[in-house]
Amino acid sequence: MGIFNQKSKIKPAPQEVRVEKVIVQQKPRPSLTPNIPRASSSQYSASPRRSPNPRLSRPKSASPYPSSSDEKRTVLARKRKAVTSTPRDSPAFGNDSESEDEDGDVFRKRFRRNESRSVDLNRKLRHKKAFGDEIRDSRIIHAADIASVATKCPPIHGAKPEEVPIELQYPSRCKRERYELVWQKDKIDAVKDILSVVEHVAETYLTDDEAKPFIDHNGSFRRQMERAISEKYRDISVFRTALQNYNDKLLELVESGTIAKNLDELHHLPPSLVSFILTQVYDRTVAPKVDLLTKYEMGSDNVYGELLHPFVTKLLVEQTKMTSDQVFIDLGSGVGNVVLQAALEIGCRSYGCEIMENACNLAEAQEKEFRSRCLLWGVAHGRVHLERGDFRTSAKILEKLKEADVILVNNKAFTSTLNDALINMFLDLKKGCKIISLKSFVHENKTAINDVANSILDVQHYRYHENWVSWAAADGDYYISTKK
Repeated sequence: MGIFNQKSKIKPAPQEVRVEKVIVQQKPRPSLTPNIPRASSSQYSASPRRSPNPRLSRPKSASPYPSSSDEKRTVLARKRKAVTSTPRDSPAFGNDSESEDEDGDVFRKRFRRNESRSVDLNRKLRHKKAFGDEIRDSRIIHAADIASVATKCPPIHGAKPEEVPIELQYPSRCKRERYELVWQKDKIDAVKDILSVVEHVAETYLTDDEAKPFIDHNGSFRRQMERAISEKYRDISVFRTALQNYNDKLLELVESGTIAKNLDELHHLPPSLVSFILTQVYDRTVAPKVDLLTKYEMGSDNVYGELLHPFVTKLLVEQTKMTSDQVFIDLGSGVGNVVLQAALEIGCRSYGCEIMENACNLAEAQEKEFRSRCLLWGVAHGRVHLERGDFRTSAKILEKLKEADVILVNNKAFTSTLNDALINMFLDLKKGCKIISLKSFVHENKTAINDVANSILDVQHYRYHENWVSWAAADGDYYISTKK
């Protein structure tokens, strides 16, 4: 329209469409190089924050150790999200989805582990007896000895009777472990155990290229097993075929010397594998008889509680920085959990002393299975010595205390008399020896004339995370004292 709403006599020029080619560069895909930082135990700090739950399969301790109120624990339990990987709480049915995001891809996760811990070049990981010419009998307690049709565990849904028995190859020249495809609450979950073994083998024993057939997201042995056992596809025969292919491939790598060669290039095990091996040992020895640990005398020093795997890793690897040429002693070692972890994770000489008979019996069972299972995994451990009796009068312990580099005393429920006796034992410790305790040996009144502990110990106070001890869900205090 023109001026004053009159129609314009000028025709507009036709519009021209201009075409231009634009080259759009694609965003680069995420790199899978091994230089990407990996998550390790160094991510743990002494600050009170939420931590990974290391062993939810552990039955709740009946220890009378002081802890948070029941009300606080209930609130924490409500806030805490359900952990889908909790052992033995439900069958390990795989994800029936064809696609996962990057964080759900095991193969990608292996490149994000942080290898920031110091390297102990003196630590030799390969077990000398695990890679000989002949197949060895490791004499383990098989999973099928604990969870099977014979022990009244029902087969998993869809498994025919002849499909229930299976075997699993480990990274050594040892006989395979026997499993049965059964499931029952509070028993070993065969599927979950097997999938974890496959992952740990690929993560620790194989190079990046060698690991692809085992845990790569597309068509790996692990992925085939997950898919076959999922509720959507459920095909036990496919699961067994994938497991057999895994067994054959791993045995091929063992016989070719690849596994032994790769182990020779390592100087420590990932904390996740240490925890898994120790959990296997515990589940086959202590868990079936854990009720024996609830029998204690109220008001005495003979009570039971455990420091769990992440806490021990924090203490021995990060804070005291133990090495394989050192000596570790656990005074009041219970069923031997920390003694075994020090021997496996650090490779050091590891001593423990326990007075309670039931705990001693279970500790000996654990030690036997620990030796056998380390052979099965092809890894060497430090020397383990477990003593029965009172550590105040044990000649062996009193002698080794003079050599100790790190001492653990879980004295949370010890009487004042026993704690005072421990201070007198510490007089003969060598300078620089570290003492880890749940209660401080130094009195708050540091001007006390007879405060022996204050005169011989420098004490640092820390906080441990939630779910790092067996007797409480809340966080708490611990102390590291250094002999002056």
